[in-house]
Amino acid sequence: MTARKGRTRNAFVNELLSLLGITAWKPYIGALLLPPVPLIVLMLVGTRVAFARRGLGWLLVLLGAVLLWLCSTMGFARVLSDQILRPPPALSSERIEAWRAAVKAREPVAIVVLGGGSRPLSPEYGVSNLNERSLERLRYGLWLARETGAPVAFSGGVGWALGNTVTTPEAQIAARIAQQEFGRPLKWTEDRSHDTRENAIYSTELLKAQGIRRVLVVTHQRHMPRALKMFHEAAAGSGIGFEAAPVDVLNTPLNLPRNWMPTTQGAATVREIGHELLGSLGGA
Repeated sequence: MTARKGRTRNAFVNELLSLLGITAWKPYIGALLLPPVPLIVLMLVGTRVAFARRGLGWLLVLLGAVLLWLCSTMGFARVLSDQILRPPPALSSERIEAWRAAVKAREPVAIVVLGGGSRPLSPEYGVSNLNERSLERLRYGLWLARETGAPVAFSGGVGWALGNTVTTPEAQIAARIAQQEFGRPLKWTEDRSHDTRENAIYSTELLKAQGIRRVLVVTHQRHMPRALKMFHEAAAGSGIGFEAAPVDVLNTPLNLPRNWMPTTQGAATVREIGHELLGSLGGA
């Protein structure tokens, strides 16, 4: 019943965005709702309030400054991730061995790598390229394929944020890189999806057609809870099972002072966590 309600809510939100014609505006809406924009607005409001109510105004400014500091640290990112997202741990060596055994037993299994973005052109190569997130996922997916022997699929079309600036789907770029740079061709590519929800829908359709029954899903750790939720919803009733194989697993020690100092990595990771929360609420 809960899963059904989740599917209904996600479908309603996406249909509403499509009806309003603002589906492609998802990245811009998210950018306005994620740090540092709301915190800057809070500090500006506090400055204005201080003219009439000095104590309250400066309290708002101080609160905004403290939150801005915290939202730029890896320590706070680790706390947010563990307490709010509760992502799965890294795939253990025992699980990798179990998947290797499944492949040897000729079970219908596969590895699905989810795209994380691409670049219209990398001048140094002279062609379109995957961004660092997609490359990290692809690399790990191909490593798992080497370790287990399972075939690899890559899911990714042209993301909403890229609009018409990219014409080559992400999966096609990944297929070229996998073949030319890693020497490991992809078994399947799914190049129609614009977001995680469509990754799950179209990949599940592809996997069902190929008779796949068990899947290792490769994506970033903070993205994994939302991705698995979407895949379980898309595959409901199909008998396909999914297991997490996250990359970029956070293991930041909370007792080190340097992890509570502002860094660009900390700010980016906190924004990523916020993005995942918005994506879960919006069913994207």
